[in-house]
Amino acid sequence: MNPGLAVDFLSPSENALADEFSACGYIVRDVEDRPMLDAFRHEIAGFAATVLKLARPADDGEFLDGIHRHLTLETINDFRLKMYREINAQPWFRPTYFKLAARMIEALVGNELAMQNRINLSIQMPDDTTSLLDLHADSFTGETPYQVVEWLPLVDVAKTKSMFVLPLEKSRAVSTHLKDFAEGGMPALYEAIKADLIWLEVPYGKVVVFSPNILHGNILNREPGTRWSLNTRLTGLFTPYGSAEKTLGSYYLPITLRPVTRAGMAYRQPAGFEE
Repeated sequence: MNPGLAVDFLSPSENALADEFSACGYIVRDVEDRPMLDAFRHEIAGFAATVLKLARPADDGEFLDGIHRHLTLETINDFRLKMYREINAQPWFRPTYFKLAARMIEALVGNELAMQNRINLSIQMPDDTTSLLDLHADSFTGETPYQVVEWLPLVDVAKTKSMFVLPLEKSRAVSTHLKDFAEGGMPALYEAIKADLIWLEVPYGKVVVFSPNILHGNILNREPGTRWSLNTRLTGLFTPYGSAEKTLGSYYLPITLRPVTRAGMAYRQPAGFEE
């Protein structure tokens, strides 16, 4: 066969990414534009300083990592809500966030996408019992299984400062036996599988993309720094949605609608040609 001909619809790198995702249910990669990430974090750190009535920090990462020095358990939730509203109101926030992992998401999901209408913000201070996210899978609670979650830490995260995941095949196996844990609930399930959990080590500059079908969560942060992380969901524009509540036009908004799709949606069959 002529070596100039193609025998696969996907590139070798796309196939490798697909194989890894299919095996694990998650991918950890460098962000696709590090200067953009630095500018993104710089703006968020600036908003945080403004909310707390502090001078703009000299080191964004150090400031965010040590934000617990300026907050208490009584003030953290109000601060987080103010930050969530402020950053989600910025016109650059969702496009920039998407572009940090765009090629990876398009390789995994497709190039006509819908994105959650808000990006979630998690701030977990050391020993903070108010910011725990118990073991769960998003698809158990009405999220479409045809999506990925983009999870971006703004500081270095590892161990209890990070999140844990149960790889895809093990999550699938556990999901068929959930009724066995009906009495003890998710805490009992966590105890049963905790030896198989993987704690993601994600230095600042990397991003995680994972399936909503894998079990994941966090526990009490026992590390000395505060975890700042952002997450949002992306799905194929025309894939099924999980519930009437979480559907296109409300929970999800189109972000990469292509011209042919726009033309097709605008098309009306001329009179006399209907079957």
